[in-house]
Amino acid sequence: MKKTACLILAFIIMAVCLSACSDKTRPDADDPVTLTMWHVYGSQTKSPLNDAIDEFNETVGKEKGVTVNVVSVTSSSAIDKAIASSVKGEPGAEKLPDLFTAYPRVAEIAGEERLLSWNEYFSEQELSIFRKEFISEGYFGDKLLMLPVAKSTEGLFLNKTLFDRFSAQTGATTDMLGTFEGLFSVANSYYDWSGGQNFTQINDFYNYAYTGMKVYGDEFIKDGRLNLDSPAFEKVWLMLGEAAIYGGICLDDGYAAARWKTVEIISNTGSTADILYQPEMVFYPDNTTESITSLSLPYPAFAEDKPAAVHRGGGLFTIKNEDERKNYGAYIFAKWLTEKENNLSFVTKAGYLPVTDEAFETLFKDTSIVENESYRGLYEMTSVMLKDYELYSLPLYSGASEIQNDFEQNVKLVLRSARNHYLERAGTSDDKQALSKELAVSSLAELKKLCARDM
Repeated sequence: MKKTACLILAFIIMAVCLSACSDKTRPDADDPVTLTMWHVYGSQTKSPLNDAIDEFNETVGKEKGVTVNVVSVTSSSAIDKAIASSVKGEPGAEKLPDLFTAYPRVAEIAGEERLLSWNEYFSEQELSIFRKEFISEGYFGDKLLMLPVAKSTEGLFLNKTLFDRFSAQTGATTDMLGTFEGLFSVANSYYDWSGGQNFTQINDFYNYAYTGMKVYGDEFIKDGRLNLDSPAFEKVWLMLGEAAIYGGICLDDGYAAARWKTVEIISNTGSTADILYQPEMVFYPDNTTESITSLSLPYPAFAEDKPAAVHRGGGLFTIKNEDERKNYGAYIFAKWLTEKENNLSFVTKAGYLPVTDEAFETLFKDTSIVENESYRGLYEMTSVMLKDYELYSLPLYSGASEIQNDFEQNVKLVLRSARNHYLERAGTSDDKQALSKELAVSSLAELKKLCARDM
C-alpha cells in the first residue's frame, strides 16, 4: 500500500513539474505576454486592423494571456526603412517589434535568421486552409516566414461625380478607361478640358511596368536587375511618358487619396485597399465643399485580350524571441486573425481579400454580405477580375526593396524634368502631341542612365 501511495505521489509530482515546464512556453492569464506591433492597415484613417486587435485583446487574448500593442501604423516602405535601421542599430532607431506586416522583400532586410518560422507552430492541417497562391509567397526555402493575413489586387478608382460632368461635355466614357491606352487618352482630354488639371495618379510605376511587360511577353526583372532595354519596356514607357509629359498624369510624391480631397486628381490606380482612403467629400480652392460618389473599376489592361494585374499585400512577420511564450503568443494571435469570421470582418472593412479558401469562397459567392455600398462595389469589381484577369505576384530577389524604391523615384524625376522641358517649348510648338512623344523617347534614355547608376 505504501509503495502504491509513493508511486501515485511520484506521478502527481511529475505531472505538476511537466505542467510547470509547459507553462514556461505558453502564455496564460496568470503569466501574460505583450506583443508590440507595426502594421500598414489604416495609416491615414481609422484602422480596421486596430479594431480587430482590440477585439482579440478583449476576448481570446485576455483568456490566453496575450495582448497585442500597436505602436506604429505606417506605410510598407516606412516599415522597411525602420526595420533596416533597427537591425543596423542606427542612432535613434526603434527597437524591433514582436510583430510587423511587410512585403516578402523585408526578409532580406531583417535577416531570415531573426524571423520566426510559422510552420513550426501551425500544423500542416492548419496551413492547408490557406489559398495556395497567397501562402506560397511566404515560404523561404522550407520556412514559412510570412503568413498571409490580407491580400489585394489593383484597380482603378474614379471620382464619378466629377467624371460625369467631364463626360457630359466631352463624350468620354468609363468604358474608355478599360485599357491604359484609353486611360491615358482620357487623361490628356481631361487636362485640356479642366484647364490644366491632372486626371490620374499611378500609385506604383513598378507594378505598372512589371504587369505591362508580362502582358507583352517579357520580364521586368532579369537576374535581379531592371530589364529596361526590352522592347516591351519601351512600349509601356512611351504610353506612360507621353501622357505624363502632356499633363494628364500626376507626378508628385505622396498618396493619391490626399489629392482626391482637393480635386487635384479625380482617379488613380492602386491597391484595392485604396478604397479605405477614398473621401466622400472634396474641397475646392475657394473653400467650398462637395459630396462625391466614387467608382471602383478593373485595373486597366495593356491588351484587351490579355487583362492582367498583380496580386499584392504583404503578410505577418514575427521576430523570434528568447521568451518562447511570446513566440507562441504570436501564433495564437495569427491563428485568430486568419480564422474565417475574424478574417472576413477585418478585410472587408479595409478593401482586402480574405486569405483562406473558405472565407474567399464565402465572400465571392455572395458579395451582399458586405454592408458598405462602395466596398460592395469594390468586391463586385474584384470578382470580375478574378474570373477574367491573370494575376501575378511580384518577384523576390536580392535588393528588391531598394531597386523598387529607386525606380519609383527615378521615374518621377525623369518625367518631371521632361514635363518642364515640354512647358518651356509648348508655347511655340505647332504639334504638342508630337512634342510629348519626342520628349518621352528622350526621357527613356535618361531613365536608363539613372537606373544603371543606381544598380
